[in-house]
Amino acid sequence: MSAATPESLLDDALLDRIRERAPRYDRENAFFTEDLAELEAAGYLRALVPAELGGHGWRLEDAVRAQMRLAGAAPATALAVNMHLVWLGVAKVLRDRGDDALEFVQREAAAGEVFAFGISEAGNDLMLFGSRTEATPEEGGIRFRGRKIFTSLSPAWTRLGTMGLDSTSADAPKIVYGFVDRGDPGVKVLDDWDTLGMRASQSCTTVLDGAFAPADRIVRRLDPGPNADPFIFGIFASFEILLASVYAGIGARALELAVEAARRRTSMKTGASLADDPDIRWRIADAAIAQDALEPQLTALARDVDTLADHGGRWFAKLSGVKIRSTETARQVVDQAIRVAGGGSYFAGNELGRLYRDVLAGIFHPSDDESAHATVANAWLGPVGEAPAR
Repeated sequence: MSAATPESLLDDALLDRIRERAPRYDRENAFFTEDLAELEAAGYLRALVPAELGGHGWRLEDAVRAQMRLAGAAPATALAVNMHLVWLGVAKVLRDRGDDALEFVQREAAAGEVFAFGISEAGNDLMLFGSRTEATPEEGGIRFRGRKIFTSLSPAWTRLGTMGLDSTSADAPKIVYGFVDRGDPGVKVLDDWDTLGMRASQSCTTVLDGAFAPADRIVRRLDPGPNADPFIFGIFASFEILLASVYAGIGARALELAVEAARRRTSMKTGASLADDPDIRWRIADAAIAQDALEPQLTALARDVDTLADHGGRWFAKLSGVKIRSTETARQVVDQAIRVAGGGSYFAGNELGRLYRDVLAGIFHPSDDESAHATVANAWLGPVGEAPAR
């Protein structure tokens, strides 16, 4: 186990520099170039790589704590880096279960490659269980044709993990997962990221026009639909837990800012600090009660992934649930903080105002509210129409 901890690798001085740059990135709709350079130099992008392969050998639980810290300084930076960490999380989940299919991801990340998550497609509510992208076999590999949205790290990634539907092979249909290089002539990154929040993530659209993944970079061929393959579990677990950690970090920072505002402001009516106002105290307490539930659940669930705990058919319900709880709680905490801080937070450049815009992105990440509730309902009640147990 590496001696580097989330607190030592992401030390306060580094986080202060990252926090200082965040307003400029947001204002200019610019990529977090300097942040990424510092994070790479610190070894953060290889933190989840096993120590024997050149990383820090972190557990998923360590990454949860680290992403909360990073998101508290710069949510968009944390969200974008998250997508690189997701692939390392998948590789770790597989390796821990005796599958080295993604060892090349670990080795290449240790060597400095940056991985992007090219899964999402406009209008595809099947997510991992279906694809609008074509995956066409040819000698030596697969060519992908389609459009991937919300491809974070767009200016910097060097490897793209993606998926598509093979509808022509003898065993078709199959969902094919593979990795393509940025330098492939069939890869085009659009400059189309101009959003309300999470602006520095630069999660642009990626067009795949025959992008080639060689056979040794094709990692799975799976039947469409729900699948118990550890690869699917690894994607779902890593994505949901690490994503939830980013939003939990936003909530934690908003609560800090609310406390600072309450202590700083005074009432003209009474001359007393707003920290003594019963309504303000209630708002901060309400936010703190909600926020306090997030980190323990996230670290416990990550620890369960690390230790190969068996939640059976409840795993996907737990993972969907923690994502929804974290993103929705973060929105509630930021809203309370805004109310405590007052009208100053409505001005451009105010940190709480930026968190208010950034936290909204949580509703768009999978699992969305509807699919998460359906997953949890199926876990507890069974599929619709299934006869009740007697």
